[in-house]
Amino acid sequence: MFRKRREGLEVLLVHPGGPYFRNKDHGAWTIPKGEVSEGEGLLARARIEFEEELGIAAPATASWIELGSVRQKGGKTVHAWAFEGDCPVDFAAVSNSFELEWPPRSGRIQQFPEIDRAEFFPIEEAKRKINEAQIAFLDRLAETLGPRNK
Repeated sequence: MFRKRREGLEVLLVHPGGPYFRNKDHGAWTIPKGEVSEGEGLLARARIEFEEELGIAAPATASWIELGSVRQKGGKTVHAWAFEGDCPVDFAAVSNSFELEWPPRSGRIQQFPEIDRAEFFPIEEAKRKINEAQIAFLDRLAETLGPRNK
């Protein structure tokens, strides 16, 4: 999701939850994403992941902009879309959760939120925060929206 402000373009990024990312910032943020099931449409999965990770649905009237795909360092291919919108005034991210043995080899299984926060960032700051491979999505969005949004 992106929004246009007087100061320029801002994009919504999410920060992964769990102990591994707790103290990580630059390079740790990402777009809302997940794994697609066989036979499932990529855009349909993107809509579902947005809602699961943020706790709000994308507007039914959203005009989605396809941003293509990137291959991340670990080999995962990520496909992305963007739409213009904003979060409700009282917004607080509420994501699904996952289980993890923590601390490692402790035998204790704990639940962690898939994402622990979501924030809008000016495009240049977002490029410092986001997973390095996903910078291409921000560049493609700014290019699609025109020169005032870079």
